[in-house]
Amino acid sequence: MTEVFLTHPDEARRLYYGEKALAGLNALGHVRLNTTGRELSTPELIEAARGCSLIISYRQTPGEAALFASLPDLVAFSRCAIDIRNVNVAAASEHGILVTQASAGFITSVSEWVIGAMINLCRDISLNSEAYHGGHVPTARLGSELRGATLGVIGYGQISRYLCDLALALGMRVLVYDPYVNAVPEGLARVDLAHLLASADHVVCLAVATEETENLMNAKTFAMMKPGAFFINPSRGNLVDEAALLHALDHGQLAACALDVGRAPDQMPTPQLARHPRVIATPHLAGLTPQAIEHQALETVAQAAEILQGRTPVGAVNATQATRLGRLGN
Repeated sequence: MTEVFLTHPDEARRLYYGEKALAGLNALGHVRLNTTGRELSTPELIEAARGCSLIISYRQTPGEAALFASLPDLVAFSRCAIDIRNVNVAAASEHGILVTQASAGFITSVSEWVIGAMINLCRDISLNSEAYHGGHVPTARLGSELRGATLGVIGYGQISRYLCDLALALGMRVLVYDPYVNAVPEGLARVDLAHLLASADHVVCLAVATEETENLMNAKTFAMMKPGAFFINPSRGNLVDEAALLHALDHGQLAACALDVGRAPDQMPTPQLARHPRVIATPHLAGLTPQAIEHQALETVAQAAEILQGRTPVGAVNATQATRLGRLGN
């Protein structure tokens, strides 16, 4: 029987995989689980996955060169997430091992988180709640409405497209910056980054994390933002120079910001930033809904079904180098 190893620790398996997907995997072969209650180191994963044809990995599990070099039976390494930056695809390809990634199942959930964050920021919901929780009656202050405000979206991918539709429905003016997009639908305005930053009341960073976008939001770009604007980052911490963000908050350039990501472990907001009085932060949960998680988990099951038949699944990133795939399905 085909052996499959699922790297998710117990809590991650409960939150990010679920019983329905696990049952689907069990129907395909024998599934070994990570029962240590923590992430496995690469040497530990090598030992745990010996003899397995397929590893399905949690986003924190690195796919290092040593892993691929040490598992002669491994045919595929499937990531239950979009982000594969910690997977050495070149090393996997060198050994003929297929690498796959999941598609975005969290378009709706992340977009709704952004809308909630914008309302929270411009109406001081969290600040007032914290005051009441602390036994104090807060002073009522004027807030601002989303209707008539300008949203600036950096990066125009799948989440951005859905978010922009929601913003238009709320009566917002929407500006988009993405150097790789030549046109946007009617109702949106495609502008350069300087124009967006100077005009937007809410700046939402949804660019993809790459070497090119590392510290995209830095001292220069924060200084270009409209004074008193809000900054929201639900994408990746790599996009933000955190010292520059703190400076912008401390010196009044920004009214406040909302973060679901940062440079702390598991891409969570950095505690120093998260505890700032003008920051609302959540622990990388914008995409954590049953619908979003089930989408990606079940996608890995569908990928596994194809892989175990020796076929290249949707989501393959190195199909032409996956020479071991021919071992299966015969």
